[in-house]
Amino acid sequence: MDPVETVIAWSIPAGTLLLVAVGGFELIRKKRGKRTGTPLAATCSDEVTAMFYGTKRLELEHRDSVSMMRQEDAQGAPPDADLERGVIRLRPDVV
Repeated sequence: MDPVETVIAWSIPAGTLLLVAVGGFELIRKKRGKRTGTPLAATCSDEVTAMFYGTKRLELEHRDSVSMMRQEDAQGAPPDADLERGVIRLRPDVV
């Protein structure tokens, strides 16, 4: 085997081992401190999966657009309700 074939043959196993090592490092780092956000290993595996599956790319784009949307509380009491006392004020102009 020439060196180019060897590099190509070992690229996928080496990439997988590197991804596992980065994931392990991120787990250790997460347990020690307050780490927020998407881990690098998850982002890399998502992007590799998106290369081979078009639906994964659609899922990632949808996830990004949903994360940018404003979240409104759909559940809970209306603003004119006092649940502590059990009193609700109804205004006639609000339907």
